Amino acid sequence: MPDAAAPPERPVLVGVDEGSEQEPVVRYAAQQAALHGRPLHLLHVVEPHRRPAGSHPEHGAAAVPGDPGTEVVAPHAARVRAEFPGLTVMAESVVGRPSGVLLERSAGVAWLVVGHRGSGGFARLALGSVSWQVATHAACPVFVVHSGEDSREVEDRVVAGVDPYDVSEEALDVAYAEARLRGARLQLVHGSFHLGETPTGPGMVAPDFEVRDEALRTTLQEIADGRRDRYPGVQVEVQVERLRPATLLADVSRGAALLVVGSRGRSGLRRLLLGSVSAEVLHTAACPVALVHAAGD
Repeated sequence: MPDAAAPPERPVLVGVDEGSEQEPVVRYAAQQAALHGRPLHLLHVVEPHRRPAGSHPEHGAAAVPGDPGTEVVAPHAARVRAEFPGLTVMAESVVGRPSGVLLERSAGVAWLVVGHRGSGGFARLALGSVSWQVATHAACPVFVVHSGEDSREVEDRVVAGVDPYDVSEEALDVAYAEARLRGARLQLVHGSFHLGETPTGPGMVAPDFEVRDEALRTTLQEIADGRRDRYPGVQVEVQVERLRPATLLADVSRGAALLVVGSRGRSGLRRLLLGSVSAEVLHTAACPVALVHAAGD
């Protein structure tokens, strides 16, 4: 059944680039579309300086036969149709700036899936890359997938990073829905550590961390209990650790099917997200990351 977060006719859109490393990204997008009962839309954007003579120069204009973009997207579409015979697949090649076209299309889709190049995982995701710009600015939730996803062992487990002091309701709803559709258990995870919490002066006494951690666990459990009626079949675990949030999320992402994080984009810095947990997780996670912006952000 289509999810209720977006109109059922809205597809899952995947940005397709050149190179064999795109296959896991497209396959993941197809799995997501099938899981949610939505069409899949494959889109390759040919930058204007690469378009063949005689093609349309306008931003977002359809590519013509012989355009290199058609050669990129067509094999992926054929492969998806063979592997997912019941899935509605659309394939398109347009001329434009990749990040601009994908961001424009993001307003009319349910999900946007992008990959990134660079060996060694998210640590090599450039701040100026298409993936980074799309994840930062898109009008819909964004999956960021790296090229090694097909070969890793995946558990029936979805992870959600949760700040009990500032809960992202939108991100939690996505995490619960994804866990329910996958039949996976859900981990609500909070990391809490700051150097300012450690006394440095004479006579200073450290806070009772055990009491604070137990209070945080109780809060996370209350958050889980509050969604029990809406998601009765989802098994939920809560985890609180004395670690930096991004460090903990990167650790628990190993083997997970998906990591869901929210982003508020406060103080007008959504275009950068520098220093935020979401930004660091995009660089360090060992599984696909769903970045969910707050409504109206």
